[in-house]
Amino acid sequence: MRVQGGERRDLAAVLQPLVRSLIAAELPVLAAHDLSMWGYVVLSALDDGPVRTQAALAEAIGTDKTRIIATLDQLQESGLISRTPDPADRRARLLSITEDGRKVRRSARVGIQANEDRLLAMLPPADRRGFLRAVRALSALTREEIVG
Repeated sequence: MRVQGGERRDLAAVLQPLVRSLIAAELPVLAAHDLSMWGYVVLSALDDGPVRTQAALAEAIGTDKTRIIATLDQLQESGLISRTPDPADRRARLLSITEDGRKVRRSARVGIQANEDRLLAMLPPADRRGFLRAVRALSALTREEIVG
């Protein structure tokens, strides 16, 4: 990560091409499961946590609630999520992943992580463990901690 003169390259400059390539590797796996990237993100968020309102889900995945409506419609039509009126606020909808949604998400995740495992195998074991440990630690930071 050093450039001419021994300076360290910016993290975003180093990671951005890697992330773009990882996303490109995920797209065929997601297509095979008839999922969009946002669909997978939504299923992952619902599978990893409690039932959420659309607004809370949008905040958790870092998007505007109006931008995910089409994704939610598609996931619901496919039987992968359910949307029910919130008893506390009938204008709001509670989202939950269905058992079929959980199966599709987990199957897609297996395919995605198989490629990641292939990539990680290119690193020596100690570097792989350190990389994963660092990624988990940095991912646990809040946006405010990262932005400063």
